[in-house]
Amino acid sequence: MIDVLVADDEKPALDELAFLLRADERIGEVVTASSGADALRLLTERQVAAAFLDIHMPGLSGLDLAAALGALAQPPAIVFVTADDAHAVDAFELRALDYLLKPVRADRLRRAVDRIVVTDGPVDGDEVLPVTVGATVRFVHRRDVRWVRAEGDYTRLQTDGDAGHLVRIPISELETRWADAGFVRIHRSFLVRAASVTEVRLSGAEPAVWVGDTALPVSRRFVPLVREALIGRSGA
Repeated sequence: MIDVLVADDEKPALDELAFLLRADERIGEVVTASSGADALRLLTERQVAAAFLDIHMPGLSGLDLAAALGALAQPPAIVFVTADDAHAVDAFELRALDYLLKPVRADRLRRAVDRIVVTDGPVDGDEVLPVTVGATVRFVHRRDVRWVRAEGDYTRLQTDGDAGHLVRIPISELETRWADAGFVRIHRSFLVRAASVTEVRLSGAEPAVWVGDTALPVSRRFVPLVREALIGRSGA
């Protein structure tokens, strides 16, 4: 579980965001601050994994606060929560992890927490994604994922010996994040780890790759990319 801070000078917005965060089973303590100066004082006294900051606060703004936090030995991940969409570029220049627009949706907030948990995870180059299984949270390592399948607003991570795990991350985002980890897009709905592919058939009416006994479809428009990515391993 991770501790977080929420800073907003509008009490209803502060209380609502704190409530939503406390409903997430991965969140431990939620520290609240009603101004940027108050948040800075709290963050110099204690460590949190992430700070959820409103941008427009009197005195020390959220942007000013984020810049100041960068000087800390272990700065928290920064998530801006604002009704103003005009500062997104400024936010990411400050290396913000996410940028949420008010009113905040619970599912969008959960995706932000997903990113915080991953960022707060291991430093060995692997990535860990938290997935909900009933009333518990399981952590799936990227190194254990064989392929990924898009399912509506969710993405299923397929590992060995189970039915897979749903996460609220678009497959397009995982394609970008995991390209350097050897994952290849083979279909609008599928992403596969190249090292897990055991057979490739790119000719004929139904191009496909196999991971063990499971066949995964390859879209014709992805055939050149798949051939380029796998030809050295498979001889396809």
